[in-house]
Amino acid sequence: MIPVILGLAVIVYMIIGDLSNGDLRKITITWNSIVFFILAVLMIAVRDIAYMYRIRLLTNNAFSWRKAFQVIFLWEFASSVTPSVVGGSAVAIFILTKEKIGTGRATAVVMVTALLDEFFYIILVPLTFILAGFDRLSVTGHTFSLFGLPLSTMGIFLVGYSLIAFITLLLSYGVFVNPSGLKWLLLKVTGLKLLRRFKEAAEHTGDQLIEASIGFRSKSYHFWLRALGATALSWTARFLIVNFLIVAFTGASHLGDHFLIMARQLMMWVIMLISPTPGGSGIAEFFFPVFLREFIAGTNRDLTTIVALSWRLLSYYPYLIIGAFVLPFWLRRVYLGRKLITFKK
Repeated sequence: MIPVILGLAVIVYMIIGDLSNGDLRKITITWNSIVFFILAVLMIAVRDIAYMYRIRLLTNNAFSWRKAFQVIFLWEFASSVTPSVVGGSAVAIFILTKEKIGTGRATAVVMVTALLDEFFYIILVPLTFILAGFDRLSVTGHTFSLFGLPLSTMGIFLVGYSLIAFITLLLSYGVFVNPSGLKWLLLKVTGLKLLRRFKEAAEHTGDQLIEASIGFRSKSYHFWLRALGATALSWTARFLIVNFLIVAFTGASHLGDHFLIMARQLMMWVIMLISPTPGGSGIAEFFFPVFLREFIAGTNRDLTTIVALSWRLLSYYPYLIIGAFVLPFWLRRVYLGRKLITFKK
């Protein structure tokens, strides 16, 4: 609850600052702004329903919709309270194993989930950049240091994008081509003196990973199209939250600008991914105006702070609050030994 309290305190402080500057008084509420704000809220529901559908699909409907809701929100909660560079994958594996899915199967499901996310991202970036126009992508006036090397925002993005592409290829190889090689790597790592006590568990996990990999490789094209479709829907909804909020507050409606807004979000997401703070807190708020101020700030008003705060309130804090609420109910269910869930073959 500490991140929630601190985050809300920062939001209240920033809103008070905007009140003193008169920015809030410059907001004009129209039916158009109400409609697009509601659409932004609906995108949250679309995103999460798509995630729930995907986890049910990848586990062969081992979860009911209610339990899929718990799993997804606990997964998002874990991602929100851990540094972005760490992510919630380890917690997701723990959650799935507590739902009585084997460790290897849970690992495979989480890995395939990550693969689908990264695969969609890799495809979406060049497509969106083409539609937005490469000549408009760069954000000038900002340089950053990475391992002592000065890089522009575009340079940081290209480094991150290359790493994502490499990791995606590595995971694809481990899950779909050579799971035995991945098991070998696990055994080598746990063969180190400090990790030897995990070697037996690593061997068991490797065996289950090989079994799960065989299951995934035997899936039909229809299965993978549905999985990719759910992934595309969830990610598109994630990015459209910002687009709809900008329209709600500013009335901007040029189609080309919306492709560019999405392209800038794709660039910003890579930087947030390597954030050392929980859920990218602070980093997200800092880079939001860097990438998107030109679409929000006008000659008479600058609503960047308000839009940024609205974005974080919709896309980050609900997962902290709902996840904290769901957690005790989930713990009571899985640790009291109620009806167990099995991974259907």
